[in-house]
Amino acid sequence: MRDPLNDFPKPPFDVVDGKPDPAPDTGEQSYTGHGRLQGRRTLIIGGNTGIGRSVAVAYGKEGSDVALTYHSDPEAADEVVAFLQEQGRTATAIELDASEEQQCVSAVEKALEALGGIDTLVFVAGYQSNLDDIAELETEQLVKTFATNVYSIVWTLKAALPHLPRGASVITTSSIQASSPSADKVDYAATKAAILNMTKSLSVQLAPRGIRVNGVAPGPFVTELQIVSGSGVEDLGEDAPLERPGQPVETAGAYVYLASDDATYTTGTTILVAGGLYD
Repeated sequence: MRDPLNDFPKPPFDVVDGKPDPAPDTGEQSYTGHGRLQGRRTLIIGGNTGIGRSVAVAYGKEGSDVALTYHSDPEAADEVVAFLQEQGRTATAIELDASEEQQCVSAVEKALEALGGIDTLVFVAGYQSNLDDIAELETEQLVKTFATNVYSIVWTLKAALPHLPRGASVITTSSIQASSPSADKVDYAATKAAILNMTKSLSVQLAPRGIRVNGVAPGPFVTELQIVSGSGVEDLGEDAPLERPGQPVETAGAYVYLASDDATYTTGTTILVAGGLYD
């Protein structure tokens, strides 16, 4: 057993070449698969770094073929694909700007071609840019945040839905920000609240089709998004009861459970993974 308080890195953290130091644990060595997703075909929106990468790695180790999208850092996407192929999985990386509708539709088409079908759809990609003053929140950023984080779910799901079989699973990524928003994340937190709500309504709408819709709501996690958004990682997670931020691999089990047949009676649920912080 691992001690959740003492067996993981604690702040302060550093930033080296634009990435957290020490590097986030995305599960290549630490996650153990148990065949719970054997034969699945998964499209992960945002799977090259951080939490999305940990989901891709875990799903591959659990037996799923994976198509993952990326918006930046294609080298990281290639690393994940190579790792999954080493596990014996079919894997492909698809470049995607999730704020563009046609690109979302195209990503589904490319995933269908590469995998021969889709039965699991996971949304992780998000855009976040922190601002301390609402007067500085321009319409361009507002639209980009909602398009990337919320509209993309609608666009991608609409394209994928005709191809999703009974028993398929859709998994969204919200945040503790949905119910405990920070002052500098007005637009981002609002999108995460929208995702939380959308997950519930879609679960009811898609239940007659035999499709489950659930979500994961991470708290403070060490990822590149923290740096790109301006949040920083130096003191990240120090106010959590576990006195540290989460490592991406620590979300993987929630995503695996929600996609697996262990969760056949679980829909409309969002699992909070936040180190003891509560919404």
